[in-house]
Amino acid sequence: MTIEDKLLEIATYTLPAIITGGVAFIMLHKFFRNEENKRKFELLRENQQQALPIRLQAYERVVLYLERINPINLMMRVEPSNLDAPNYATFLIHNIQTEYEHNISQQIYITQDCWEIVMKAKNSIITQIRQTSIGGEVKTGDELRTFLLTELTQTESASAVAISFIKEELKRVF
Repeated sequence: MTIEDKLLEIATYTLPAIITGGVAFIMLHKFFRNEENKRKFELLRENQQQALPIRLQAYERVVLYLERINPINLMMRVEPSNLDAPNYATFLIHNIQTEYEHNISQQIYITQDCWEIVMKAKNSIITQIRQTSIGGEVKTGDELRTFLLTELTQTESASAVAISFIKEELKRVF
């Protein structure tokens, strides 16, 4: 028996073993990758089931915040009590800011677009109160309150627009 015959004999036994081993390796690799993807999917689904109530609660709290800073509701809740217009406006803005600080953590659970709408509504309401108090047309807190209430009954408030956006977003998400 020559070296060539021995090499041919070794190759006839080795080549099928290498092919079988390669096929087994590829099959096992695909199997384990598929199992890992299944585990990731199950974990993601479980996390979403746990996070859904928290996210819904965050949306509820943001809507409650927007209702509380709605100028009509805010002025009904916060009396002017003999303050002049700039001081009453400062008091109203302080209440808005306090509510905001109480709900700032909700941004973690809602979408970025939704949070931006909430911020725009807050800033719009603050700007509206400031401009009205600085305008010079009103002198007392009661006059400021009356003027803003009259103005707001004719237009839709920024918080109402933001609440509408949130409702539409919830329809799309859930």
